[in-house]
Amino acid sequence: MIQMTTAPRAPKETIKEGFIPAVFYGSKTKSTPVFINAIDFDKVLATAGESTTISLVTAEGNETALIQDVYRDPVKNHPRHVDFYILEKGQKVHVKVPVTFVGESNAVKAGGVLVKVLHEFSVEAESANLPHDIAVDVSALENKDSVIHVRDIILPKGVTLYHMSEDEVIASIAEAKEMEEAPVVAPDLSAIEVEKKGKKEEEEVPAAE
Repeated sequence: MIQMTTAPRAPKETIKEGFIPAVFYGSKTKSTPVFINAIDFDKVLATAGESTTISLVTAEGNETALIQDVYRDPVKNHPRHVDFYILEKGQKVHVKVPVTFVGESNAVKAGGVLVKVLHEFSVEAESANLPHDIAVDVSALENKDSVIHVRDIILPKGVTLYHMSEDEVIASIAEAKEMEEAPVVAPDLSAIEVEKKGKKEEEEVPAAE
């Protein structure tokens, strides 16, 4: 839960005092500039991420929202401005949910290399059903020919794929190959010496008149 406040001070001064400028808006909610506590926001962002709904405490009451956008300081990477999108009850939204790889693969234990191809799912769901992440159990990768596709994952109730193919590969196994070092060939110093000597002799021969 994030407490919002309207502060009359300048954004730079407010940031120094531990607050971040923000704005919330929605299809039926007008754009409203506010300020939020930086520490509280960091905690919520670490826990919920940008794909899970959060509760905003506004002057009009509590609102369910998504973290729509976070502008960060290019040097320190600290949040400098946040956009919140207010969701209506029953409204479905499209978000990208990160993949979390869990479990152990026998193929990896046997010397194979786990290849993580997909790192997020594009899904559609009502705000109450949006997952924080989607777990992919790599223990299904039993041998070097094993592959996990999107169709192999059971999505949470109320969550469907959005503009994604069920045939997309999430993870697979590659064979570990040792890099063969190319043999280092020592230069033939005698040949270089002969070449230099011959060139010198040519330079000393006077040109024919």
